[in-house]
Amino acid sequence: MPLLHNLQVDGQHTPIGIDMTDLQFSWQLDYAREEAQPVAAQLLVATKQEWLQPGQSDVWDSGMSAGRLTHSRFGGSALQDCSRYWWKVLIKNEKGDVLASEPSTFLTGLSTAEAWSAQWIWKPGEHLINDFAYFRKEIELRGPIRQALLFASAHHSMRLFVDGVRIGGYGSPAPTNPEHRKLYTAYEISSLLHQDTVCLSAIAHYLGGGGQNSVDGLPGFRLQLEVIYENGSSDTFRTDESWQTVKEIPYQCGTPYQQNRRISAIEDYDARRLDPSWNRRGFAAESCLPVAPSGIPAHRWPMKRQRMQEGAEAEFIAPTLVRQAFTPGDDDKTETLRQVFDAGRILSGWPRITLPGVPGTTIRLRYSEDLDEQGFVKHHVSNETSDHYYDQYTMRGDELEVWQPDFSYKAFRYIEVTGYPAAIQPGEQLSLVLAYTGMSELGSFDCSDSFLNRLYAACIRTQKNNVLGQIVDCPHREQAQYLADSDLQAETLLYNFDARAALEKVLADFAGGQLDDGTFPFVYPTNYDQPDFKLQIPEWDLHFCSLLWKLYMHTGDDRLIVRYYDAAKRMADYYLGIRDEGSGLVPLDKGWHISDWPYPSVDHGSNPHKQGTDTAPYTVQNMKLYLAVDILSQMAGQIGREQDAAYYRAEARLLRESIVSRLYDPTVRRFLSGLGTDQIHQGVNALSVHLGLAPSADTEHIVDYLANSPWESRTVLSLPLLRSLFDNGRGDIAYQLIRKETHPGWGYMIAQGATTMWEGWDDIESHCHAWNGYPARMLQEYIAGIRLTAPGFEEAEIAPYMPEGLAYARASVATPFGRLSVGWERGTQESPNEYRLSIRIPTAMKAKVVLLECKPEECGHVVLLESRHVIWANGTVSGLATGIRGIDYVNERLELRIESGTYEFAIKGK
Repeated sequence: MPLLHNLQVDGQHTPIGIDMTDLQFSWQLDYAREEAQPVAAQLLVATKQEWLQPGQSDVWDSGMSAGRLTHSRFGGSALQDCSRYWWKVLIKNEKGDVLASEPSTFLTGLSTAEAWSAQWIWKPGEHLINDFAYFRKEIELRGPIRQALLFASAHHSMRLFVDGVRIGGYGSPAPTNPEHRKLYTAYEISSLLHQDTVCLSAIAHYLGGGGQNSVDGLPGFRLQLEVIYENGSSDTFRTDESWQTVKEIPYQCGTPYQQNRRISAIEDYDARRLDPSWNRRGFAAESCLPVAPSGIPAHRWPMKRQRMQEGAEAEFIAPTLVRQAFTPGDDDKTETLRQVFDAGRILSGWPRITLPGVPGTTIRLRYSEDLDEQGFVKHHVSNETSDHYYDQYTMRGDELEVWQPDFSYKAFRYIEVTGYPAAIQPGEQLSLVLAYTGMSELGSFDCSDSFLNRLYAACIRTQKNNVLGQIVDCPHREQAQYLADSDLQAETLLYNFDARAALEKVLADFAGGQLDDGTFPFVYPTNYDQPDFKLQIPEWDLHFCSLLWKLYMHTGDDRLIVRYYDAAKRMADYYLGIRDEGSGLVPLDKGWHISDWPYPSVDHGSNPHKQGTDTAPYTVQNMKLYLAVDILSQMAGQIGREQDAAYYRAEARLLRESIVSRLYDPTVRRFLSGLGTDQIHQGVNALSVHLGLAPSADTEHIVDYLANSPWESRTVLSLPLLRSLFDNGRGDIAYQLIRKETHPGWGYMIAQGATTMWEGWDDIESHCHAWNGYPARMLQEYIAGIRLTAPGFEEAEIAPYMPEGLAYARASVATPFGRLSVGWERGTQESPNEYRLSIRIPTAMKAKVVLLECKPEECGHVVLLESRHVIWANGTVSGLATGIRGIDYVNERLELRIESGTYEFAIKGK
């Protein structure tokens, strides 16, 4: 039976608090290829479930229309705030039969600034860095509840409670510049409102201090609860001067930052200082004070619902005790028990202790990637020295006390516990919580080589560790959102996770933080006015366009282009505007130039970290600008800005001509690393091939050079190196680079026992850096052979590379249409020239399948079967099975054009 499922509104199941007007509805279909195929879709939206019928829907009826079978843009009248809407989909097949989905719902939120009546509040007194405040309010309800929508935000983060029950995830709201947009989270809480009197409460945390990954602003908390009763009446409950703040709180305010970049505060919690009933009805009023206005004007910060998933606890790990010793205490008269535990891998998250209480005992939890020479935890955050990478808890003396420092993400492999008077049992009394942004994991890869499986798993594990309310470079030392890092991570994120919202957050944040001249800060959000963080990386700016294009190509959603086109245009226009009139190239201008990283070997002709000392153009920067401008021309055409499209096509052509004429040496048929150097670098030339900048007559020579040169590219330029090799007939070399166990490379990390990917090739600095996670994508895209060829995955190419020594490989990839799966397996020893290929193409997609490469004289010996039926033999088509549109012999490749469905091919050798 066909299925109609996975109904989503803007990529979310039954979303709460939608505040956008340009909604897109989507769903997935699952029709067997033998069944009558879908040809048209109809979307119904109504205020009541019983009105979801053609001709009865009071909000919108799209009508039965052909074309887009799996999504539809909303075309109805304006939606009302804080309202529930019902919707469903009807699908008509070739025979005229109609399949209906189950009804689904979504709830709208607060769509305008005027809809927000809640005030920003804080506790009275001086604002501190690393400050905490506890808020509470008891409200009176007037009867049974039909709907209760709670909207809340804090600067910088919060925990929410209803009658003592925690709601929401971790790390909320995600960090932004509040002057551009302040995120809030939304919840439907009617199931929690059972009493006439209800206590709403929250803990809010303010960072301040001019840190790298936040914008200081002012401390504040804001909450608004919209209640609709069963009788149709309504109430609004909001933060205002009637709220209370708890006088004595357990968190020590003003604690040191844990990292040099001032990212998170030590959580120093004294359980003796808080009555556990503070967030329940009837708490003593004398223990509270009236709140104070925060100083944030009511409508100063534009409020936007957080679309990105909140942080979630994904796994609980029982660590292994690896060191236990008594060492002299601070007074040299007592001894301190020090226990060191090993998680077995680097994880993002926090520890959880569950211990019998000992009144006044302070337990310290210190984190690190490494151990020192004595086997204790280093006083480091990754490779940077820090005496403050710890949290601590002072016990009240309860029979059993449970605590976890979860106001920020930590990242560590080892944890050292001191202060408790007895040995702590791992698992039962100390567990480690793996936590990260709650994206669904949708992709997969496995093969006959356990080493490659370990590599793939390490890439995925690293990627999970590095989405922490935003896409970050590393989960400990920096936790910073970079454009280039995000662009590199998009490779694996888009194939394996529900990552659209996380990636769009990168674009939205940088668009909001764009400087007046069109360039970007080096990370964002950030306190750019701080001298430590007033940095720029021009090459990283150019990744804004390539990241936007990747996200558009994967989703097919041109609303992304509409939203971020102007920011992309302003950035590209800046760099086009500073080109040298003589060379036509972009010279060095400002900032820290990076052609490759880390520890690059590309010769810039001068120190690239110096600013303004040399203006000779660098090749990588100009090539990336060419890519950005070329993408801009395509995006302009996609959204109907034809004049812009023509302009940027011309500019891309001129830039290409300047790059080739000024930076290409035709005598050796190689690109130079810059105008001020005669160096020829593998990574620079790989980028030229990947972008199609190499003269066509010389491309083969350059590819031979790439394949036969020592591996000198680092992380950034090794991605175009792999693609250039795979795409130009040297998959053998690309595979060797991925698989090699010796230095340098990703395999070397795995061979050394790494379970997460390092920052670079060497066993130094960060050992959990997600920009080195793209080998996972390479395994899925090239070894399994799943490649996107049209926006939104409307078409794909299946072209597996089957290296010697690999018996099978299987992969699945997340697409807007559903999961696309491919698996191949070699024949037995008795039939070495045979292999099998299993493919599942989601309904409404098409694919081209490249079965094998063969010379014309070999093609006649190939026999191709689908589900045991011969469809190709003796060099010609023998019959087409259902769903196969054609078989072609093109450019010495045997190719199939197929519709959606599940296929089992057998290919018998040349």
